[in-house]
Amino acid sequence: MNSITRPTKSEMTKRIDLGAIEAAVRIILESVGEDPDRPGLAETPRRVAKMYAEMFSGLNSDPGRHLDVIFPETYDEMVLIKDIPFTSMCEHHLLPFSGMAHVAYIPHGNVTGLSKIARVVEEVSRRPQVQERMTVDIADLIETRLKCRGVAVVISAEHSCMSIRGIRKPGSKTVTSALRGDFKSDDRTRNEFMALIADGA
Repeated sequence: MNSITRPTKSEMTKRIDLGAIEAAVRIILESVGEDPDRPGLAETPRRVAKMYAEMFSGLNSDPGRHLDVIFPETYDEMVLIKDIPFTSMCEHHLLPFSGMAHVAYIPHGNVTGLSKIARVVEEVSRRPQVQERMTVDIADLIETRLKCRGVAVVISAEHSCMSIRGIRKPGSKTVTSALRGDFKSDDRTRNEFMALIADGA
């Protein structure tokens, strides 16, 4: 489901099937040669089911609803919320990736609460996905809902699928960006944004 599309009422009320996840985890444990009934693993299927329910809680929600809270303002300069921490789940290996999101927008008659931007990042992150799509989804949501003059999103994250398996390169970061409106068309605006997120202040 595209994050900029409002889910239907039935989609919003879906429930994650914890029992099915528990059964699947038991099969995985048995398949790798473990005994899912031994004391150390007896509660593991339940714990994993609860963890998936938490990590994927954004699947059946509308992150854009947070941006329905707006306030009329004449302010027309950049608003930047930087260093928003998040953890999401890579859909290729179901391993987490964690990092920081930097989000800016240029208002056009309205502003939203600063915490609302962080809530959008948090909720979009709570679904199986790739970092590239997460970056675009956040930018599209803000552009669509706030009808602002420009949006910029930069995400930097470390992916477990690269650091603990496969090529095993811990510490390597993936950086993605999405630029809309003035941030894409105006070099000065884009450069100001990049300078601000590079500044440690």
